This record gives sequence, C-alpha cells and structure tokens, in this order.
Amino acid sequence: MPRFSVIVPAYKVQAYLHECLESVLSQSCPELELIVVDDGSPDACGAIAEEFAARDPRVGVVRLERNEGLGPARNAGMARAAGDYLLFLDGDDTLTPGALAAIADRLKETGEPDVLVHDHAHTLCTGETVRDRAAVQLTEQGPAPFRLEDRPGLLRLPTAAWNKVCRREFVEERGFAFPSGSCADIPWTWPVLTTAESIATLDRVCVHHRQRRRGSAPHPPGRRHFDVFEQYDRVFAFVDARPELAVWRPALFRRMIDDLVTVFTRPDRLPPGTRAEFLRTARLHYRRHRTPGTPAGLRARMRHTVVRLGLYRTCRALRWVSNLRRGAAAAAAGPARALRSAALRLHYRVQLRLPLRENRAVFAAYGGRGYGCHPGALEQAFRTHAPHIRTAWIARPEHHHTVPSATRRISPGTAAHWTALARSKYLVSNDGFDRRLVKRPGQILVQTQHGTPLKHMGLDLRERPAASGDIDFDALLKDVDTWDYVLSANRHSTLTWQRVYPGSFKTLAYGSPRNDVFQQATSADVARLRESLGIPEGSVAILYAPTHRDYRRTQRSALDLDRVVGRLGPRFVVLARAHPRHGGPLAAGTTSPRVIDVTDHPSVEALCLASDALVTDYSSIMFDYAGLDRPIVVHTEDREAYEAARGTYFDLRDFPPGAVARSEDELIDIFATGHWRGSRSAQLRTAFRARFCPYDDGRAAERVVRHVVFGEPGMPPVVPLEERHPVPSAAAALGRSPLASVQQSTGPLTVTDRL
Repeated sequence: MPRFSVIVPAYKVQAYLHECLESVLSQSCPELELIVVDDGSPDACGAIAEEFAARDPRVGVVRLERNEGLGPARNAGMARAAGDYLLFLDGDDTLTPGALAAIADRLKETGEPDVLVHDHAHTLCTGETVRDRAAVQLTEQGPAPFRLEDRPGLLRLPTAAWNKVCRREFVEERGFAFPSGSCADIPWTWPVLTTAESIATLDRVCVHHRQRRRGSAPHPPGRRHFDVFEQYDRVFAFVDARPELAVWRPALFRRMIDDLVTVFTRPDRLPPGTRAEFLRTARLHYRRHRTPGTPAGLRARMRHTVVRLGLYRTCRALRWVSNLRRGAAAAAAGPARALRSAALRLHYRVQLRLPLRENRAVFAAYGGRGYGCHPGALEQAFRTHAPHIRTAWIARPEHHHTVPSATRRISPGTAAHWTALARSKYLVSNDGFDRRLVKRPGQILVQTQHGTPLKHMGLDLRERPAASGDIDFDALLKDVDTWDYVLSANRHSTLTWQRVYPGSFKTLAYGSPRNDVFQQATSADVARLRESLGIPEGSVAILYAPTHRDYRRTQRSALDLDRVVGRLGPRFVVLARAHPRHGGPLAAGTTSPRVIDVTDHPSVEALCLASDALVTDYSSIMFDYAGLDRPIVVHTEDREAYEAARGTYFDLRDFPPGAVARSEDELIDIFATGHWRGSRSAQLRTAFRARFCPYDDGRAAERVVRHVVFGEPGMPPVVPLEERHPVPSAAAALGRSPLASVQQSTGPLTVTDRL
C-alpha cells in the first residue's frame, strides 16, 4: 500500500503537465502512486499521461469520456486511490523538491492526523514565486495535532484542496466528495476542517500553484464565478445538518462575505454587465445565511453593509473614489519626490562648498545592505589604528542593527548621507557610492572590491551580455576615475584590476582585510560559533557556498542537499549559504535537520571559521577560505554553461584548491572516501594558498590604514606564509580527526565585532 496517492486532474494543461508529473515522480519519497485523470481534455494531456504510465509503474491513468470538471475528476481519482493519504494537484501545479518527505516526517511526528495543512507559493508567469500572506497561520509551534477550535486562524487560508493532505480512511468514513462547479474546493475545505478530529500544520512551501495569465487559463472569466453561491449553500446545508458544527456558522458566514466581495471587486472574475446581478444574488445569500456576530474592523463592516443592502451604485462610487484617491496620491507623489530631490541636490551643492573634514571617514558595502566585507574590516581598523578619525556607515534602515554602536549610522538618500559624501575626507566602499558623487580635491576614495576575481569582471563583461545585464560601461569608467586606491590580495588580482578597470588609481597589494580574522580567532571562538549555529557536537560541517548563475533566470541549488547528507551519513552537516543575488534561501525545500540554512547570517567569515570544509563552484570565497588552510572541494557540474555565459580567468581544473567534483555523485564520493582531506588535496591547497594568499597574515587592514592615513607603505611587514598559523577547525584544535567530537565552549565571542 503506498503512503501517498497524488491525484492530478488534467484539462488543457499540456504545456505544464510534464513538469507537474515530473515534480511528483522525482520526490525522494518513493512510496507513492500518481493518478492522472484525463478530464476529457481535447489536447495532448491524455497522451502525456499514458507516456508517463508506460515508463513508471507508479503512474495510473483514469480517462473520463467528457469534461466533467475539477470536482468529478478528483472523485474519479479518489475511487482509484489506495494510499494512506490523499494529495491533490492541479495539472499546472508542481510539488517542491523534498515536499513529500517533509510531509511524511511531519505526519509521523504529529501522530498521523486526519488533515495536514501545508504552505504554498504562487508561481507567476514571469517565473517569480510569491508565498501566501496567510502563511503565519501555519506555525508549527504549540501542541500538535489539534482541532480547528484550537487554531481557528486556519479559516483564513485559501479554500484549496492542494494545500492539504487528508487521511484516506477519514475521507471515506465521512463520505467526503467534491461537487461539480468551478468553486468545488469550498464545500470540500470547510467540512474537512470542521469535522477533523486531528489537524497538523507544516510551515513549508510544498506546492507551487501556477497563476496563469489572463486569457491563457483553460476557463476564462465568466458566469462560472456565480457558482460560489451554490457552493456556500452546500457548506451551510452541511453545517445545519450537524448541530455540533453550529459554532462555526459566524466564521463561515464572514468568510462567505469576504469571498463574495473578492469575486465582485476583482476585474478578471465577472463578465461585463453582470456585476449588478451578482450583487443582488449576494444580498439574497446574505439574508439566507446571516449569522449573528459583528465583523471586526471598519473595512469588514463596510463590506457586510454593501452586501447586505445590495448597494451596487454605492459600491461603484466607493471604488471610483478609492481609485481617484490612489491616482491623486500617485500624482502628488511625483512632484513631492521631485521637490525633495531638488532640495537634496541644493543641500549637496552647499556642502561641497564647505571645508573638508579631515577627521571623517564614511564606509559602505554592497549598495547599503549592511556592515561587512573589506569595508567592515577597514572601518574597525580605522577605529583601532586611527582613533582620531570619526567613522560613519551608510546602510538602509533595516540593516542599521549590523553596524557597531561606536559607528555613526547613515541612511542612503538623506541629507546626512549627502553631507557625509561631500565633507568626509575618506570614502571606502566595495561597490560604489552614488553616481552623482562629486570627487573633491583632497578626498581619498578606497575601492576594496569583493575578493579575488575568478569570473570575468569590469570591461571584460562587454562581450558577455548574459552577465553584463544593464551595466553602463561609460558610467563605470567615470566611477573608476574617482578611485585613489584599489585593494588587491595577490598578483593575479592586481593585474586583473588594472586591466578591467583602467585608471590612475594605486593598487594596495596588502591582502584581504576581511580575512584578518582567520589569523586572529582562537579555537574557543570557533567552538562558540559552531554552538551558535546549531552544529551538532562531533559533526563535520561543510560550508556550501555557490555563486550566482548569470545564464539562469531562476536560481536554484545545483545539489540535492537532502540526498547529499543522506548519503554521507549522520556525522556530516551542511551549512547552506546562498549568493546575495540568489533571491532566497539556498536550502528552501530541504527537509533534513542536518542542512542548516545560513543565507541570512551577517558574517560569511564566521561561517568559514565554523566549518571544517568548503564546497563551492566559481565563487571568490575559495580564495578567502584557502587562507584558513582547510579542505576545499570544487563542484563544477555546469562548467561549460558557466564559462560560456560569464567566463573565468583560469580553468579551475588546471589549478584547483583541492578535489574537483564534476557531478553530485562524485562530490559525495570525495567526502565518503576521505579524499576531501587527503594528502593530494592538501598539496593542491598548499600551492593554491601560496599563489592567492601571499599577504593574508592577519594585518592587511592595518597596512591599508597606515598607508592611506599615515603614508606608511608596507607597514607592518608581511609575515611569511610558513610562519602563519590560521585558527584550525574545531576538531583539529583538539588534535583529533575531523570526525571526532568537538568540545563546546560558552561565553561571549571575543574575536571581533564583525562576527
């Protein structure tokens, strides 16, 4: 008997059905059956379903002679179902990777409830996914399973069958079935939730529900939305036949009014000329099912009043007034923004005429995202080695908490921001300041860059349209003309920066300031970091940090992290760190507790210190990590595609920092056999470290400050590579193998504010 029966009605979804069925069959949970119901579809849906059934015994096909609609098609699938639990997908929806395994784990954890409600995300025609706003109701905190009266907030969730998993015996015992009609989910959802003896929630996106463009859906807008009245009649008939459910009448009545108002106000639901009729029918249903209970909030009361009185003209007037107000606000916002911008420009011009402040320095990183990277290390070095200079950091308000308390916080686009740019002597950034910046005589601008370049940068992107995007190369060269100093960690970086950013700047080949912490941290710091990240004692922590893919519109992990940790065994943990341009957590969709998402962690240096090994692809993090002298594994599964789109300055296979994996299976084998920390990998890492980390001795930031502020080039001298002692990994600090247990410590982290 399969664990899950996944039922997929198919009608005019031939363009999406392949993806839908593949998303089910590729799940890591093999105990399933997939029942595809060809609902009399005139396109190739039936043929596609038969193709899948021919090559996979888990697929069954049910054919209906004519189009019956979503409800009867689902019923036909349920008649064939044999699984413990029923799942419903529309033919253009998809299951997210690992969804069934996560559902199975949650069902087991909560004692096999009657219903499990999980989250979903809407997939727009652009490929963007948007999580449902009501997801807060799916919190897993608190007792589970429970009854609906313990979590009435679940009534706010969409009335959909595809965001619920139902125990088949529960459905059969209660005789639940879908009615005909376009709103068939309504009389399924409410009876199921109100009668379930046990309910659980899963706060995880398990389904991507496709939002079709207007005109491309199989059922265009029309009178079919009048079906909502008949379906709510069924709901109240069900409740009225069961006195014990009377307590739910007020909530269901309020939900009915909300749904009716939604249908009425949405421009894509009702055909022209039918809105007055719809509102008259809504008024009748209001009177028929009215239940005592005052709706909360002014807007809710207004909705009820409009429906109760059938105020069609009033509703049209309110919509007209609302649209007018929005239009007026938008029209007023333009001149207001223009006036504010003009005032700020005038303010900046005035500040440019005032004396330069010799004791001020302003810093920024990643376009205002927060404190960190090389500018963060330099800001700290300014306060340590040049305490007479007052520092300020430019960051958006939501990132102000990342800035040390000793540093002034400035929001971009404010008068304080333009004052700092106009009057601070030292300007330090890894990205760039506002393009309207006027470089004054006496100002010193330090461009730190992001790290050692492997992928093409600067002017080299002119021949890479997939990677260059909307880069204005003329503006880029103007920005280069403002640079006084550019940081470099090695000879390769020096030669690259001077070629791809041609300018008169001076290169400071002093090392990577952000990596100073690798030489300054202690084993106790490493142990505290691992404890704060939740790394289990005795685990081998692998930091997985891939870079951005310019040739992909939608970013995704190249590795099935659940599979990786499952194959490696319980002693391995993966710290998954997404690139800032990834658009979301790298571990989205994973279910294993040994995959820890660290995308939002403020310090990548702290993650490097906490890990025992690095897995990356083309990211510059490998050059930083090499300074730690810890194992590095490079995963280059899509090398040809990446190099065609972005280009690299050298072939990693010719000069790698460690073992190279060309596939996920090779990567797993490298760790399973111990090759990741073998003698050959150590030899490769030693050569890589000598080439790319010649100056990373823990005092790079100090050398930069002494040169820029005090005119002391090359001070202090660089410590030779063989005399450096970067902090070892947690296990190595105790003189044990990486598989040994790690002694945890307590107390505050003392190495640096940046961690």
